[in-house]
Amino acid sequence: MSTEPTPSGHDPAAARRARTFLVVVDDSPERAVALRYASLRALRGGGRVALLRVTEPVGQAEWANIAEMMREERRAEAEQLLQGLAAEVNRITGQMPVVYLREGDPREELLKLLAEEPGISVLVLASSGAAEGPGPLISALTGRYNRQLRIPLVIVPGTLTEEELETVA
Repeated sequence: MSTEPTPSGHDPAAARRARTFLVVVDDSPERAVALRYASLRALRGGGRVALLRVTEPVGQAEWANIAEMMREERRAEAEQLLQGLAAEVNRITGQMPVVYLREGDPREELLKLLAEEPGISVLVLASSGAAEGPGPLISALTGRYNRQLRIPLVIVPGTLTEEELETVA
């Protein structure tokens, strides 16, 4: 396969290097599978990983100071989690991921981010292995909100083992 630019100026190798695999960082056990899959794909196929963590907004607090303290605690916890996951991505891919931290509804913030960041090229989510279904974000993005996606959505079975991920990524 040639990596020379085509007559139109399109460089296929550069396009692969520019791919960004976005993983939504939630608290599900499947998150680790999505993260590993995206990292392996970025390593093997070129590109990089991006992480999105959406924190829950602080509800109505009687005092503004308490609400601000709660917001700061949630942000600090999210930053600590993202630092650990970024180190894992760096260990696998050799490069630090792009990190996004937002507050609000995960689905809404994800769709806003995708609209704002044209460099994100693939969304990677892992489905739940539980009987209750794939999870609310996957259900929303494959249902009512599927037309708002402008990029491919890769749904990785959340039950894949390390060995299985090595063969499919």
